Amino acid sequence: MIKYLKLLRVKQYVKNLFLFLPLFFSANLLELNLLLKVALGAIIFSLASSSIYILNDIKDVNEDRCHPQKCKRPIASGEVSIPSAIFIAVCLLVTSLFAAFILNKLFAVCILTYLLLNFLYSARLKHIAIVDIIIISCGFVIRVIAGGILVNIIPSQYLILLTFLISIFIALAKRYDDVLLDSKGLQTRKNIDGYNKEFILAAIAITAAINIVTYILYTLSDEIISQFNSQYVYLTSIFVVTGFLRYLQLTFVENDSCSPTNILYKDKFILTTLALWFISFVIIIYT
Repeated sequence: MIKYLKLLRVKQYVKNLFLFLPLFFSANLLELNLLLKVALGAIIFSLASSSIYILNDIKDVNEDRCHPQKCKRPIASGEVSIPSAIFIAVCLLVTSLFAAFILNKLFAVCILTYLLLNFLYSARLKHIAIVDIIIISCGFVIRVIAGGILVNIIPSQYLILLTFLISIFIALAKRYDDVLLDSKGLQTRKNIDGYNKEFILAAIAITAAINIVTYILYTLSDEIISQFNSQYVYLTSIFVVTGFLRYLQLTFVENDSCSPTNILYKDKFILTTLALWFISFVIIIYT
């Protein structure tokens, strides 16, 4: 069972929390019917993303076997055979598309767009530096749009922009890990020649700054102050700034792995900051 959970990359399902953002920022998170609808959408999106992960693992099996961590994945390690993996991926793909169509036709279009974009990414685009991180970011934006469609909420321009920017930051962090491995003689990606440590670190610092400034402008905008009927939304910026500073500390000072998923699950400082941001936002917009 564990090997199949690893095959599906259940830990990556945390990314599908982005579907809840339109509902959360609309101050309707406590509407149970809407919450359940988005939760169902997140499950469907998780199935679709798992099918992509599996197909990508099949395609990259030889590269993954040379990677110090990815070599432990079920397909690369031989725990799951390629024919079995293909069967599981196809089942997940068909199920997710069928369920999405039943739930909401426009939501199904989002799922289909996400799948097609990732097929292109796996086939060719992930080998083109910079283009690869743009594709990853578009995947997060699609999640937000899909979440909005399910509850008939049009995501604000700030929410779309912030989603794109923070996902660029996340994608750069993933590439930083690849660059570190490459510096040790372990080239695991064909596009890594388009990056180096100096470029990645500079890009991470720049995107962190842009993210912070954009979020502060969001909290100070007349639209948001009016929407939430509060002038105190800007106070949540404290936790956003703190979170980014901690991430940069891990990168520049501690030279730790920049894998966003690993940091989210393991770094107590980041987890505490996220919790405090969430609580502060809930207090401001829901009370």
